[in-house]
Amino acid sequence: MIRRLAAAAAAGLLPPLLLALPSFAHGAPTSPISRSAACAAGGGTATGTAACKAARAANGGPFGTFDNLRVPNVNGNDRKFVPDGKLCSGGLADFKGLDLARDDFPSTSVSAGKSLPIKYRATLPHEGSFRIYLTKQGFDPKQRLTWDELGSKPLAEIKDPPLRDGSYQMSVRLPSDRTGHHILYVVWQTSSTVDTYYSCSDLVFGPPAAPKTKAAAVATRKPAAKPSTAGAAASATSATSAPVAAEETTPAAAEQASRAITPVGDQNKVTLGHGLVVGALILAAGFLAYGLIGGFLRRRRENR
Repeated sequence: MIRRLAAAAAAGLLPPLLLALPSFAHGAPTSPISRSAACAAGGGTATGTAACKAARAANGGPFGTFDNLRVPNVNGNDRKFVPDGKLCSGGLADFKGLDLARDDFPSTSVSAGKSLPIKYRATLPHEGSFRIYLTKQGFDPKQRLTWDELGSKPLAEIKDPPLRDGSYQMSVRLPSDRTGHHILYVVWQTSSTVDTYYSCSDLVFGPPAAPKTKAAAVATRKPAAKPSTAGAAASATSATSAPVAAEETTPAAAEQASRAITPVGDQNKVTLGHGLVVGALILAAGFLAYGLIGGFLRRRRENR
């Protein structure tokens, strides 16, 4: 039924009064809140803010309903149908006040690198795809939004997300390098009608979380268990007997280490024992020589 009505509307077969009925309004983001949901009728409670008042004044009259910011027969050619500087209004005169370059439109605080949940309120559900863009780092909210500021590719493209509690529910991962004020730009290209919807949601990125310093990391560690007295004594003994590294050894240290490991008492015993052995050998050799000489002399006398 909806498809047939949309085709009839595109062919100009429906009267203008019927085309203006609210039943042909379809949706807009309410979280993060879009400019149309914040400032146009029926979208929210922020319509009294300074930015919304200025937008209505620039509009020259009231906006259309918040969920009716749609352009027919775009067929994916967004950059052709929506000119630079008019992205938030979709190029529609009824919403031109939303294109004001201001940094005080109702906004949503977000964190870089985190997942951002999106609720796209659907007053009349349709099948279709959502293309989600985000302005580049360095974007100036006091300059009108252009396609170049959104880059060549969307952050995500989501087809037919689930519809719960009257809103399409989806999420997108935000880049980790964003800081300051940015605009989330959502394009909803329906496949069950000829319409494409456009919206700007103002985001304010908080300061990035400070990385933990080495000192802070050490401070957060649990203190080591206090060693027992026996353990401390064992450690001291081990440290005393441990060899010194070669590159750190000095001659004095080497001499001291040598003295420390020389078994002085044992060395005296070894020296004394060695002397006794040598003396016994000399005495034995003397007795042997005496006996040989005495025998030689006896034989000589007998031969005479």
